[in-house]
Amino acid sequence: MTAPEPTPAGEEPAQGTGGEPAPGGDPLWVPPSRLSPLVILIDPVRMLPSLFLPLAGVLFFGGLSGNSIIWAALAIVGSVAYAAVRWATFTYRVAGDRLELTRSLVSRSVKTIPLDRVRGVDVTTPPMHRLFGLSVVRIDTGASGGGKQEGELDGVSLPEAERLREVLLRRSRSVRGESAGAAQGTAAAPEAPVEERVYLRVPRRWLLYGPLSGAFLFAPFVLAGGAIGLVIQWGNDLGFGDDLPITVGEWLWHRPFLLVAIGVVLVLAMPVAGGAMYMIFNWNFTLRRRDASLVAERGLITRRSVALEHARIRGYEIADGVLERRAKVARLWAIVTGLGDSRTRGQLLPVTPRASVEKVAGEAVGPFRAPLRGHPAAARRRRLFRAVAPGLAVAAAGFLFGWAWIGLLGLVAAALGVFLGLDRYRSLGHAYDGARLSVRSGSLPRTRAVVERRAVVGWTIRQTWFQRRARVLTVIAGVGAGSGGYSAIDTGEEQGVAFAAEVSPEWITPFLERRT
Repeated sequence: MTAPEPTPAGEEPAQGTGGEPAPGGDPLWVPPSRLSPLVILIDPVRMLPSLFLPLAGVLFFGGLSGNSIIWAALAIVGSVAYAAVRWATFTYRVAGDRLELTRSLVSRSVKTIPLDRVRGVDVTTPPMHRLFGLSVVRIDTGASGGGKQEGELDGVSLPEAERLREVLLRRSRSVRGESAGAAQGTAAAPEAPVEERVYLRVPRRWLLYGPLSGAFLFAPFVLAGGAIGLVIQWGNDLGFGDDLPITVGEWLWHRPFLLVAIGVVLVLAMPVAGGAMYMIFNWNFTLRRRDASLVAERGLITRRSVALEHARIRGYEIADGVLERRAKVARLWAIVTGLGDSRTRGQLLPVTPRASVEKVAGEAVGPFRAPLRGHPAAARRRRLFRAVAPGLAVAAAGFLFGWAWIGLLGLVAAALGVFLGLDRYRSLGHAYDGARLSVRSGSLPRTRAVVERRAVVGWTIRQTWFQRRARVLTVIAGVGAGSGGYSAIDTGEEQGVAFAAEVSPEWITPFLERRT
């Protein structure tokens, strides 16, 4: 009798259907696993929004008669039965170098995900799942390009979710290592276990910095707009009429003092509502290294855990707005190859003190040890022109057509543009420390990218007609990660070319020798 294959160290056996024989006696066959049966209680609840109006219509028009109650009960029983059938006909298993997702509701379909394409594994715990100790596992392969995950396991237990993430990422690294070793004629060396390390657990008092980012400041207006859209869409069904927002708007238009008061309340509610939304999304934010991945966990109502393979991280971005710079805080993102939805999945830290951001970036990704070099005075003139010219154009048009108030607004915008242009110029910079390059630009917000030299796959030197007159140019480092390219804007002509040659002399120097 053939002995079963031993489970690799550090991996627990999957939660399979149990006791199923291996086809053909194959010792490498892995039994399929099912989602937790508790998901049968969650799916009908998620169907309630689509069932609400039909059930309400049946009970409203039929009254609380026996027939209407029977139809409503049948709808509920049908949703539970449908959830049970979906659970019974879905299985998954990690078999060798692939993940298989099988559904056989009407016809049998098998989705196969090669493990060497796995870019990340996210574990999300929505409120209903948290009540039953379940979670949603999403496998991102970077194939769709739009941030949509290729595989999803909706309804696995929390221990099974963590086990799956660990197994998928470890097997993914193992498969890629075996492929690289086979190409070089060598065997992949086994990975040494890495102890878990917590880089930062964001204190709750730092959540007060949230409204400074501006991302959540317009939450009151978003909520008000959502309420208006809900009334427009469902007004007739709810008995309000879809013209209620128009009627209320006309009523308020004839009462300007009340309209101004509502506007003031919404403005005053911006930091409060924005801070509350920020806390909900970033509650108990924790960044740690687990095995060979960086894991970021956050969320109050919906808890989300995102794992980024350290081997795929090519650098980081630090962003801060005007208010954030005044408070000396910033945000941190990872630059990762093949990562979908990078601005959400790649976040390493929310708004935190800049000193902590710099420290965590250096420890978790890698330090940058060179001061940024400034750009020439011509770059300042270009920044000022771009910031001031639109306001002056609006002012000229306003006064030309007799719209004095528009002209005054244009002059105010032009005056503010002076400060904006100077701030944009001060933000410009680039540097190279021998291992990583860094570029910085912008004001609202200002972004600084630090990228490993090995991640640079090419250079683009761009010079428009206006830049040629100012004797400046833009140097773009092409990177197979993040946004795909990082620019040193409006450097001096010799300065920009020298920067590219310093980072990649083997590519740039031959072109310089031909020119000379």
